[in-house]
Order: sequence, then structure tokens, then C-alpha cells
Amino acid sequence: MLGFPKGRAIVGNHLIREYTYAYSTVCPQTGDSFSLILPYANESCMDVFMELVSKKFKEYRIIMVMDGAAWHRGDKLKKWENIIPLFQPPYSPQVNPIESLWHPIREKGKFKNTTFHSLKEIENRLVEVISKLDKDTLKSITLFNWIKAAI
Repeated sequence: MLGFPKGRAIVGNHLIREYTYAYSTVCPQTGDSFSLILPYANESCMDVFMELVSKKFKEYRIIMVMDGAAWHRGDKLKKWENIIPLFQPPYSPQVNPIESLWHPIREKGKFKNTTFHSLKEIENRLVEVISKLDKDTLKSITLFNWIKAAI
């Protein structure tokens, strides 16, 4: 028998490696969120993201949980008056609320076994999925017990 077994997905195989990065933050208590799609994961893009978060939530004092990525900790990063970074221990993504956001985005966006014809098409899908996440969903996936106990 030639071909694929019945029921197996057929996916295009022309591989082109292009990258885009979703920067996101969520307030686990309220479900308020902010996301930005940027071309790089570096200090310059992180500064842009942090500046916009700082301005959008200027009336709040923000404790932002982050991993130890170099571009989260870089010497060139500006310090924001209303944002306090809280760096998680190495190899512990389970303590960072934002990490639980990526699975629903992948599922709702149907990114698996999908052929995209351009990076812009992927970015558009990503923006669409992120913008449809409601506050109750965001709270339910990010309000961990240790956060509830602290607030």
C-alpha cells in the first residue's frame, strides 16, 4: 500500500526557518493582559515591551515573573519605576504563570500540523488567538495557589 495510512494528516514539508516572538504578560488576579509580537528575542525588543507595559499599567506596581533568559536580565535593559522583576529559579517554568498561556494558544491557534505560507500569516493567527483569550480564561490558567496566598 502506497501513501499514508488512513487518517494520518498530510503536511507540507518545505521548511523555511523564520521566527517571530510573542511577548505577553497577564495579571493573574484580574485577567488583564498585554501582548506584543516582535521580530527578535533580545534586550531591545524586551525594552520596547516593558516600556509599553509600564505605560499601559502606569497606575499599578507590577511584580513580573520572568525566567533567566539573557534578554530578561541584560545590563542594557532600562529599569522601570513601576515594574519589579522576579526571576524564577533555573529550569522551573512551572512557577511562571505566563508559561501556562502558551499551551492554549497553540491549541486554539491550530498551529500543529499546519502549513503557513508566510511569517505574516502565522503572526496574524497568533494575534487573533491571543486577542480572543478572555479575562476569565486568563485568570483560570495563571492564578496559581501560591499567587492566591500572596494577594
